[in-house]
Amino acid sequence: MEAEQQQPQLPKKRGRKPKPKEDKKEEQSKSTKESSGRRSHSHAADEKYIQWKSLVPVLYDWLTNHNLVWPSLSCRWGPQLEQSTYKNRQRLYISEQTDGSVPNTLVIATCDVVKPRVAAAEHISQYNEEARSPFIKKYKTIIHPGEVNRIRELPLNPKIVATHTDSPDVLIWDVEAQPNRHAVYGASTSHPDLVLTGHQDNAEFALAMSPAEPFVLSGGKDKTVVLWSIQDHVTASATNPTTNNSTGSGGSIIKQTNDESSVGPSVGPRGIYVGHEDTVEDVAFCPFNAEEFCSVGDDTCLILWDARVGTSPAVKVEKAHDADLHCVDWNPHDSNLILTGSADNSIHMFDRRNLTSNGVGSPVYKFEGHKAAVLCVQWSPDKSSVFGSSAEDGLLNIWDYEKVGKKTEHGTNSSAPEGLFFQHAGHRDKVVDFHWNAYDPWTMVSVSDDCDTTGGGGTLQIWRMSDLIYRPEEEVLAELEKFKAHVLECSKA
Repeated sequence: MEAEQQQPQLPKKRGRKPKPKEDKKEEQSKSTKESSGRRSHSHAADEKYIQWKSLVPVLYDWLTNHNLVWPSLSCRWGPQLEQSTYKNRQRLYISEQTDGSVPNTLVIATCDVVKPRVAAAEHISQYNEEARSPFIKKYKTIIHPGEVNRIRELPLNPKIVATHTDSPDVLIWDVEAQPNRHAVYGASTSHPDLVLTGHQDNAEFALAMSPAEPFVLSGGKDKTVVLWSIQDHVTASATNPTTNNSTGSGGSIIKQTNDESSVGPSVGPRGIYVGHEDTVEDVAFCPFNAEEFCSVGDDTCLILWDARVGTSPAVKVEKAHDADLHCVDWNPHDSNLILTGSADNSIHMFDRRNLTSNGVGSPVYKFEGHKAAVLCVQWSPDKSSVFGSSAEDGLLNIWDYEKVGKKTEHGTNSSAPEGLFFQHAGHRDKVVDFHWNAYDPWTMVSVSDDCDTTGGGGTLQIWRMSDLIYRPEEEVLAELEKFKAHVLECSKA
């Protein structure tokens, strides 16, 4: 009995729902087929991975791998700390989802981001999937009360972050002010600087922070979307946009108590929005207005909300996909465009000026390149038509909707999905989260949960594709001509 109680808990499967008890017998009878299917899928994934690895020096300007001891369900870039000739130093937020032998943690790391065209080709070709990156150093550990399912930074001050765990509350942390903790068995949890209350059931994944105001948005199993303002709890300098370019020394959470045993102040909701009929899986703010936001859920609906006109849906898009919706993102360059990702393996792009047709979702484009449920979508901060998507198939795809329906002078690869122009295949299992770097164009961090395939923890990768891939063709050809001329001059000399 004691041995049973000490068995480690299994990691959460993002986007997969637990089976009802009555289905377990049927599940057991299928186990042989499933294990055979997994072996065949694993073999195909291994072949794709080997092919990808051989092309690493050609595809990437920089790539570094960081094996994690424990799985992580979220990764986010923080503020830039300093700039130097060949690299820039930046904060990186990741989580550790443990088996209970040590506490779950929120990790604040320091990352040296190599500048474009600095990494030598020999360095890139020495990529090792079993390595821990020399560019990433742990700076501080926060002992988190429960698993860290989501991390989101406040764009107005990225050192203030929100986390979701397996509870109804949203936790707010001032990561610079929080004390560094040693994550050992039995250690007490760190105290969040703010606790946001309002959900009536667990809120695990749907979380967003507004780029326009210090507002926080969440969705949960209670089928509601909840909005908070933390304006009164953040110092004035924390909401000054200029702090984005500073070393992160300005502004912090206002401490309302000196009692170390206190869990900190709690904040009630600004509004509770009702319209979904199942769990809300993701939320996103309009980038230009904190009063407008959207949400998606397991009811296959995309809902747009406007806090200025009430707590009912402003627009409800029925059947936005053919299955549960896992993720949503609002274009930071064009407020009319919204992306959704689903368990039906596809990404849909909606224009909010024309969301439905005959009462059901009418996307502008459908992007179909994944072979499993899409877990995360995000627009690029560098180009308005570009976005990324990651899925349970272990792939992180980069798309450009301007390429849909267009042919190059050299023709198109008919087997490639329309709009897909780059595929990061460096992960061996489901890519649960990724984040574009707002300070370093075209640089990304991505994390996969590798427990199923390796029996290990997770894999964090930081990478930047070669600029020859995304730059305009005429620009690349002109540069090649300059290079040829330079080589000729050198040979004559």
